[in-house]
Amino acid sequence: MNDSSPSRLDLLLFARRVVVQQARAALAQLDRWIADEQRREAERRRGEEMRPPPPEWLIERGLDKRNRVAVHTGDCWKVTKSGRCVGVSRTQALDALRHQVPACTYCRPDTALSFLE
Repeated sequence: MNDSSPSRLDLLLFARRVVVQQARAALAQLDRWIADEQRREAERRRGEEMRPPPPEWLIERGLDKRNRVAVHTGDCWKVTKSGRCVGVSRTQALDALRHQVPACTYCRPDTALSFLE
């Protein structure tokens, strides 16, 4: 065996240093990913806390924005993503029902408002 060649022990110690170096780099990358995810989660929570509460009552408008199609409760599943609804007060919802704007047959705002024709 040649004396200038590394011994088996030297090779194993070198391999250990390489593994430790790679493990540190991998842990640093994982720590960055964890920090990024924690930041995103904190931003999401902050956004939810700052979001205004949903309106209690909605009036659905037709394609012509002056045309009122129906009255809904604020959490009606039928129009939650519609984009054609505007939030209104209890008084405005009652007024719309009095003016013959139909109540949604799914969420029944007329019942929730105790509106009797």
